[in-house]
Amino acid sequence: MENLWAPWRMEYIKKVDKEGCIFCTKPVEDKDTENYILHREKYNFVILNCYPYNPGHLMVVPFKHLSTPEDLTSEELLEHYELVRKCITALKKVSNPDGFNVGMNLGRVAGAGIDKHIHTHIVPRWNGDNNFMPVLADVRVVNESLPATYQKLAQCF
Repeated sequence: MENLWAPWRMEYIKKVDKEGCIFCTKPVEDKDTENYILHREKYNFVILNCYPYNPGHLMVVPFKHLSTPEDLTSEELLEHYELVRKCITALKKVSNPDGFNVGMNLGRVAGAGIDKHIHTHIVPRWNGDNNFMPVLADVRVVNESLPATYQKLAQCF
C-alpha cells in the first residue's frame, strides 16, 4: 500500500478548528478581495482555496451552514451547480487547464477539512502538474500567488 503524505494540510486543519467556520464568517466581513471571494449569488458564493492543491483551486459554497447537500433546496442546488459551471468556464479562459477535479468531500473521514459546511471543489489540472517534489521532499509547488490568481479570475465573474 502506498501512503500519500500531505503535511501542508495540517496547518489548514489546525487553523480551521481554531477559527470556526470560515464559510460563515468570511462572507459577512465585507472584505471580498482580502478573503478571495470572487463572486456572490443569492444562495452561494465562489472563493479561492487559500491552501490550494493547484493554482486556481476554487470552491462553490452555500451561504447556509449545512453539512449535507440533501438539505439544499432545488433552487439552491441549481444555483450551486450553475456556479460550478461558471468556475470551469472562467478557469478554462484564464488558465487553459487540461482537465478538472470537481467534487465534495462529505465528512472528515472523506477528507473534508471543513466538514460541517458543504462546498464543491473545482481544481484545474495540467499534464505534469504533479512532479517529483511531493514525492521526494514532501513539498507541493504552487506556481502562482493567490492575489495573482484572484485578479485573473475576478475579471470572469
